[in-house]
Amino acid sequence: MTAPAVSVAGAVFGTIGALAAFPLRLATREVERQHGQLRRGITRRTTHVVFGRTLLAKAGVTKNGDAGIERNVAAERAAGRMLISENGFLRRLGLMKAPEASSLSRQSLIDQSRLSGADLDMLSLFDAFEHDGEPYSFRDLILARKYAGLIAGGASWGAIARSVHRSGPVASLTAKSLNVGSQHGRRSDAIYLEGGQSELDGQLLFDLGSAAQSDDTLEDLFAEAEAVEEGGDHDGAAALYQRCLAIDPSDAIAAFNRANCLRAGGHAADAAHDYARAIKLDPAFVEAWFNLAGLMSEQGRDASARKHLQKAIALDKNYADPVFNLARLEFDAGNLAEARRLWVRYLELDAESEWAGVAAKGVQFVDMHLARTAG
Repeated sequence: MTAPAVSVAGAVFGTIGALAAFPLRLATREVERQHGQLRRGITRRTTHVVFGRTLLAKAGVTKNGDAGIERNVAAERAAGRMLISENGFLRRLGLMKAPEASSLSRQSLIDQSRLSGADLDMLSLFDAFEHDGEPYSFRDLILARKYAGLIAGGASWGAIARSVHRSGPVASLTAKSLNVGSQHGRRSDAIYLEGGQSELDGQLLFDLGSAAQSDDTLEDLFAEAEAVEEGGDHDGAAALYQRCLAIDPSDAIAAFNRANCLRAGGHAADAAHDYARAIKLDPAFVEAWFNLAGLMSEQGRDASARKHLQKAIALDKNYADPVFNLARLEFDAGNLAEARRLWVRYLELDAESEWAGVAAKGVQFVDMHLARTAG
């Protein structure tokens, strides 16, 4: 095993989509050995997002699937998180050798290949190049030119990436002719090679063996649970998340998601239990503290809600939502000075939203009330 190129100590990795090349539980073990954290899904503490290549297969058989990936990428980039491909992730961990030295910048690759920056970034994120980011190599430039030609011929970045991963080592593609379109009865979304076609049928590329079967089952279950939850079937999603927890009882994200589903389905006591379970598994899970506080507030348990909100703020001083909710609790309790202090703090964190307008009015009300009482 080679030493990791970049230290992962202190980093919190989250995954979107299952990893195609490596079982998640083994990756988690290695990240923790190197003093980092790896969690399925994204939380406020996530610093690095790994995009699993199985997203490509799922997107290939789903209407607007690639557009969904692009929305996720845009959202995580806007949140300031570092986006990493599977190969880039494995290289950071020292589980995959880095390619040979390279010197081409991202802009140089764009200028010389005429591949758009957006397509370059997406293809890099899904390991369609030798390198997952700059500096790129001369082989990457050859591939970029080929990909630019395919896109000019009507291919999408997603179709190219799916085909690339069914065609053997990426570096070997530099010596092959790539084409797109319908030839000899092939589907129009097929990328084919001189001397051999690679069709896009949505099947996974890697066979991870029996050691990964439980991981595959868990990843499929988790993805199904997310889809059912998004579809509004909260009870059905809760049952699926429970099956995830039966396979991996240490999964704080599954416990948190199940709690959200139970809460939405009106099962407050069970939801509270699973929020507490998520917190026990991950004491720094700030969203779990916040959502549990909301549940306590809905039940009129203000003292408990206050305690959980204070914990959420202590864990993440830049998390605006618990600051606002705590201000509202203090206002309702008649603690106007503390409510004002919290609303002012909220406005430091969020000066633009609808809730910022409410906070500003709260500050104004307290100031008027204090002026009247002083007079």
